[in-house]
Amino acid sequence: MGKNFFIAWIVGFIVWMGGDFGVHGGWLAGEYRALASLYRPETEQMQYMPWMLGAHVIMAGAVAWIYARGQTAAPWMGQGARFGIAAGLLTSAPYLTYYSIQPLPMGLVMSQFVGNLAVMVLVGLATAFVHRNARS
Repeated sequence: MGKNFFIAWIVGFIVWMGGDFGVHGGWLAGEYRALASLYRPETEQMQYMPWMLGAHVIMAGAVAWIYARGQTAAPWMGQGARFGIAAGLLTSAPYLTYYSIQPLPMGLVMSQFVGNLAVMVLVGLATAFVHRNARS
């Protein structure tokens, strides 16, 4: 694992956390507030923030590792978008599982799915950008 791997890990973490903050803390915040009884109170959520940060560190490292192992000499942008779509489908599907066990509105679940997919395309593009010259 070289320098690009660690840079991609850090960049992926930043893009992923920022994107998730935009999707869940911004775009979907009102929908979450309307369903507050299904979630921890906001004041209590903050004490669990280290767990969320740790999860994103782990996931960003996994994404950086998988990308680095499968990267080809193809143009970085297309490769990053394809990778982001694949990673997005993989990480968005659990929202459908949650729907089957938690009483969430389908509209919210679809917004979570699409929002996460968009974030993951950005993560894939950012990861590919970091690695853009590694196999040219």
